[in-house]
Amino acid sequence: KFLQATIYILPNWVVTVPDPSVTIGRICEPFKVEMVIRGYLAGHAWREYSAGKREVCGVSLPDGLKENDKLPVPIITPTTKASVGHDEDISEEQIITREIVSAADYGELERYTFALYQRGTEIAAKRGLILVDTKYEFGKTNGRIYLIDEIHTHDSSRYFYKDGYEERQ
Repeated sequence: KFLQATIYILPNWVVTVPDPSVTIGRICEPFKVEMVIRGYLAGHAWREYSAGKREVCGVSLPDGLKENDKLPVPIITPTTKASVGHDEDISEEQIITREIVSAADYGELERYTFALYQRGTEIAAKRGLILVDTKYEFGKTNGRIYLIDEIHTHDSSRYFYKDGYEERQ
């Protein structure tokens, strides 16, 4: 459903669903980065911040934040897609200078990431949830960028209950 709800932003890997348990998709060459976007200071970003770091993946964070605070604006904190071991934090500058993704493609991935996060935030709010952070994966085939993998699921995203968030903070 989330893939259908974002098809107006960019195409995705799904070609057809002939049966509820069968999905036929297109094969894409995956970009070797995951586009992680955060609207709140939680998880890995909080651990880095609480250790004294005020920059995550090349993005500066202000002093005075506490765990789970809403960030002034959503930030993208990409990671490499490791073939073996753990994904690693990486900045936009490193992605482009190491030629992991071209500057033009990265600009598109960034634009799509912000638009997808905005849509996910809207959908979550209608369900009484806050989309805290999430990751998107993209691929390319025939010169076109596609959204690949799942989006906005419990495996790819962190949510808070909207009701009571302010009081808990």
